[in-house]
Amino acid sequence: MNIPFIDLKTQYRRIEAEVKKNIETVLEHGAYVMGPEIKELETRLAAYCGVKHAVGCASGTDALLMALMALGIGPGHAVFTTPFTFMATAEVVSLLGATPVFCDIDAATFNMDPASLDAVIAKTRKERPELTPKAVISVDLFGLPCDYDALDAICAKHKLVLVEDAAQAFGGQYKGRMCCSFGAIACTSFFPAKPLGCYGDGGMCFTDSDELKDLLLSIRIHGQGRDKYENVRIGINGRLDTLQAAVLLPKFGLFPEEVGLRQKAAERYTALLSQVPGLTVPQVPEGYLSVWAQYSVLARDTEHRAQLMDKLKAGGVPTAIYYPQPLHLQQAYANLGYKAGDFPVCEGLGRRVFSLPMHPYLTAEAQERVAQAMLA
Repeated sequence: MNIPFIDLKTQYRRIEAEVKKNIETVLEHGAYVMGPEIKELETRLAAYCGVKHAVGCASGTDALLMALMALGIGPGHAVFTTPFTFMATAEVVSLLGATPVFCDIDAATFNMDPASLDAVIAKTRKERPELTPKAVISVDLFGLPCDYDALDAICAKHKLVLVEDAAQAFGGQYKGRMCCSFGAIACTSFFPAKPLGCYGDGGMCFTDSDELKDLLLSIRIHGQGRDKYENVRIGINGRLDTLQAAVLLPKFGLFPEEVGLRQKAAERYTALLSQVPGLTVPQVPEGYLSVWAQYSVLARDTEHRAQLMDKLKAGGVPTAIYYPQPLHLQQAYANLGYKAGDFPVCEGLGRRVFSLPMHPYLTAEAQERVAQAMLA
């Protein structure tokens, strides 16, 4: 019997009655767009993250897009981010006519390397006079927060605004502070595979700024002003569906417990996989809490990775590679002029990394099978 990469069915069985009841309630009141469940979810998640405002939207990508729009990002602006992430992080920059500028990552955390970021910002100011540095998008990869003390200091030094891409890290913590509470605006995704996921697409923006909250609310509905037929700015159709909010509410009820279950699963993996020759298990720095959206390990090299993934496949264990091709080497960004070797840490990790099944309901027996398959 194959081990599932994620297990949404077990979770659903725990909340089936509540999910069905909530969906039935939406079907009865008929407010499928911007129904009362949206505000309830926004209020509960803002309180959980320790911020004043949360604005639900249609996807994690829309959350990032709305954030940059609210901050006035556009043509001629440089936005600094990591190439070791999903396409959406940089894609929203390009959609607004701005230019993504990449920096390398930290070899231990997979997250943005503050020293590389600082150097790239200085180099851009010196060598790219056509670009005005405006913002940094940090990415809390695999559920682990970035080094926000360092990033905040760099943004202050260079007078840049910080946007937190916590698509994979809702529920994570940095020095006692929740992910989705960093930067001027933070963003997350409710894609089904995320730690807190809905049954389709969904996302949310978080901010302590009353002004930015008002801008996000307007942008979310076509730049709406005082009513739906007054449009005071360019916006998007970025609303979160009421049915998805109705699903997320009972899921959020389980969420703190599931974060704890993810910690236990990660601890078991780390103990079991330390026996696998040549395998490097992920480390969480002191003061950080990862929500373990992925449990990603490093093989010695590409050949070793292929061998281990083949063994796992033969043992009925699925794997995935996040991310086999960094953004700076993607065809979509060929126009930016990057080449192989520009970000050696990112490129080197991309040749070695792979991810194992990870979810709150992963049993010790299943994890032992994973380890045994790699040791075979």
